[in-house]
Amino acid sequence: MRLDKWLNDLKLCSRRESGKFIKQHRIVVNDVVMTNGKQHISPNKDVIAIDGEVFASYEEQLYFIMHKPAGVVTATTDRVHETVIDIIANEDARKDLFPVGRLDKDTEGLLVITNDGPMAHRLLSPKKHIEKVYYAKIAGEVTAADVKAFKAGLEINEEFTALPADLTILSSGDGVSEIEITVFEGKFHQVKRMFIAVGKEVTYLKRIKMGGFSLPTDLEVGEYRALTEAELAQLQGR
Repeated sequence: MRLDKWLNDLKLCSRRESGKFIKQHRIVVNDVVMTNGKQHISPNKDVIAIDGEVFASYEEQLYFIMHKPAGVVTATTDRVHETVIDIIANEDARKDLFPVGRLDKDTEGLLVITNDGPMAHRLLSPKKHIEKVYYAKIAGEVTAADVKAFKAGLEINEEFTALPADLTILSSGDGVSEIEITVFEGKFHQVKRMFIAVGKEVTYLKRIKMGGFSLPTDLEVGEYRALTEAELAQLQGR
């Protein structure tokens, strides 16, 4: 990778501004002062220092799995609310990180954070019909008739009819039902709107699976970590 591109990807400066860094002899690679932005480096192997500070191994593309907590918005910035990007620790922070898709503010669960735009596009493309599985608590008794209606595809309003969804009743009684639902699209408030269409209300919602990859059981609410190569392959269906 070219040195000036590496600097730009780190968001330390633009590629044009990187020339100033280099001319000022501020960058040292393997104890050698860099003099040209066109010089090639290996970020995962070379020891790179800027102003005497050594940078840890840099990965051009980053992939994190987060157990999103309720009360946090799925956005890169927000003037009022804490965002999922705010949860990322300073040592992992990159200005180009973004959440893949969206979970409502009051929804918990699996969320991928990355800087890989093409991968995010593949996961979110309506043509791919990537499955998303949610666990939910519902006010009211979910019935076999509801399961059938979800399977047929619910008409939410005149402009939107949801694709067929798989609804499984885990328990039902005392005015509360626990369910799992698998949807193959990601419309705004979709799961909540589907239950409203059958006269019921979602009181708790958690995404537990996406694209064949399940939320790790050892990842607590509010925690995140890097995806392993095997997990990334599983997420992308490879």
